[in-house]
Amino acid sequence: MVDQSAALGLTDELRVAVPEEVRAAKRINSEGERIIEKAQDEAERIVAKAQEQAAFLIDERGLMNVADQESRRIIGNAHEDADEIRRGADEYAVSVLVGLEADVVKTLQSIKKGIALLDERRAELLADAAEDDEPLPEGHEDDELEPQGQARR
Repeated sequence: MVDQSAALGLTDELRVAVPEEVRAAKRINSEGERIIEKAQDEAERIVAKAQEQAAFLIDERGLMNVADQESRRIIGNAHEDADEIRRGADEYAVSVLVGLEADVVKTLQSIKKGIALLDERRAELLADAAEDDEPLPEGHEDDELEPQGQARR
């Protein structure tokens, strides 16, 4: 006979575990977006600083050529820094998502084991009832005792 309290306990554990994994995935996604946004803000700040420095060189010294070269160098450095920050954020997000994937796989395996355990218990109940030639408990029909993983006819 199926231990109803154990089955309900396992079901409750699975209900709690799966939403937590989804919330964790959302937190990780938000963190990745925050890191990318921070990188964009930093890049914009660096570009603004470069433009400010270029304007200063032009106004103070009148060296248009030097100012242009310096601003291009600073902007190039800013783009390189932004790209590196983006790469770092992407690598971090991938590593967190890979860890989350492993957790979700473990949770899925637990769910499958729980379903298999319940299927086995149903099959045992059906076999015991057939061996004893006892009628099934009221309200239970043979097709209700088929394992979950199998299609009902």
